[in-house]
Amino acid sequence: MSPEDNKAIVRRLWDELFNRQNLAVVDEVASDDFVHRGPGTRVLRGAEFFTQIKSRLIFLAFPDLQFTTEEVIAEGDKVVTRWTLRGTHRGEFMGLPPTGKQVTWSGINITRLVAGKAVEDWVEQDTLGLMQQLAGTLEPGSSSG
Repeated sequence: MSPEDNKAIVRRLWDELFNRQNLAVVDEVASDDFVHRGPGTRVLRGAEFFTQIKSRLIFLAFPDLQFTTEEVIAEGDKVVTRWTLRGTHRGEFMGLPPTGKQVTWSGINITRLVAGKAVEDWVEQDTLGLMQQLAGTLEPGSSSG
C-alpha cells in the first residue's frame, strides 16, 4: 500500500474510534496481534488496547471526547499522527473522580501498517498537562491535595 493509502487507514481508525466511538472499525483496520506501546514501558496487545479505550479509560471518563487530527505524515509503512483530544471530565480517570472540567491534551502516534492493517503503534502524549488540568498544579515538591 502507498503512504497515502496508509494515511487514509490511520485517519479512519482514529476518527471512527474516538469521534464515533465505533469499535467495529478495529476489526477492519487493525490486525489481531496489534501492539500498542504507551509512555514508559506500557504495552497492550490486540483487542486489549481498544477495549481499555472504550470501556475503562477514555469514553467513560470523557463521553463527549473529540479527536482532531492536526497533522499526518507518512513514509514507507509508518504513519505519524499529531493529534489533540478535547472533552469534559464526567467519569473517573486515572483515580480522579469527575471534575466537570473541559480539558485538552495532545500527542503523537506512530503507527506501522502491514497489508492495509495497523500492526503496531507508539504514542507519546502530554499526560502531565492533562493531569494538571484535572487536578490542578502538579509541580515537583508540591502536593496535589
